[in-house]
Amino acid sequence: GDGSIVTKPRYARGTCSGSGRNHATQRHATPRNAMPLSDVPAPLLWTLPIAVIFAREFIEAFVIVGNYRTLVATSSWDEARKKAGMRTISIAFAIAFAIAFVMILITACVLGAAQSQVDPEVVELIEGVSKIVAAFAIATLSLKVPKWLGIYASKSKKMEAVKESLDTLTLSELRFNVAWNIWREMAEIGIFLIPSFLSTEGTAIPLSALSGVAVAIIVGGLLYVANTRIKDRRLLAAFMATVVGLLAAGLFSGGCHEFEEVLGETPVVYRMSAGWSHSKFPMVIIKPFGFSDHPTQLSLSAFYLFGVTLILLHVVQWYRAKRAAAKAEVDALGVKSPAVVAV
Repeated sequence: GDGSIVTKPRYARGTCSGSGRNHATQRHATPRNAMPLSDVPAPLLWTLPIAVIFAREFIEAFVIVGNYRTLVATSSWDEARKKAGMRTISIAFAIAFAIAFVMILITACVLGAAQSQVDPEVVELIEGVSKIVAAFAIATLSLKVPKWLGIYASKSKKMEAVKESLDTLTLSELRFNVAWNIWREMAEIGIFLIPSFLSTEGTAIPLSALSGVAVAIIVGGLLYVANTRIKDRRLLAAFMATVVGLLAAGLFSGGCHEFEEVLGETPVVYRMSAGWSHSKFPMVIIKPFGFSDHPTQLSLSAFYLFGVTLILLHVVQWYRAKRAAAKAEVDALGVKSPAVVAV
């Protein structure tokens, strides 16, 4: 019920009940200090924080590629050059992804070799750090979704600069711009995964990565459809930002609880009946969003503190967007806004 999938426990051969001879044989064959196979932790196959990290970075990468393809498609280039530009963008994406993948793989091998020497309690603390890192990563996504949907004003001027210089932009410069931005997003995955490489979550990376990329493709497609076919995108932006924000708060709360399990738990605030267990269906569905049937003081406080902070950041973003829209409307009428006069 903690957002992870594990394989079934492994059992030593001959330990089935009703076979006393096999039990005795195993007792003599097993070293005194060896851990029984049934006590060996089963490897993780999937974990939410890793999936979230991959989803966030690939969504960013898809948005970047989409922006560059849109600029090329709407430019004044002739058709032959547009096709060459689209091909350049695709090649740059592939090269940047391949280089970042190799770097991440090398990092995983180096840190994975050192993982066996890490104390189990330290591993649990590292897993808590991985959840908190994922929480901040997904929180930035909550703030960016309304920007991508055109609800919040964007302070980034990189794409505007590229658009203004597009007529004189060479294919080599386009290749570098795309490759650099994609490599940066992919390299961030490696940085965010460092806690996972040092913990027991390494085995969960393949499936978690696949699910995260799948979610990124779905969200990327939804953003594309929304921006091209939906005029009023406010409700969609609010829904997506809320869902992603709740997931971020839940991950932050879960990470703080990991620290508690090692350093000592704070008192439980309340306990719900067995039918509300966050380890069983249907409540396990909303467990990643911060639900717990017996939250501690720290985990509950962390959830609300993180959530309220994220709401305040959204309010600030909305206020800035409102001011920017008002200024643009005044400037369109050819009258300087009060803010401009004051400057």
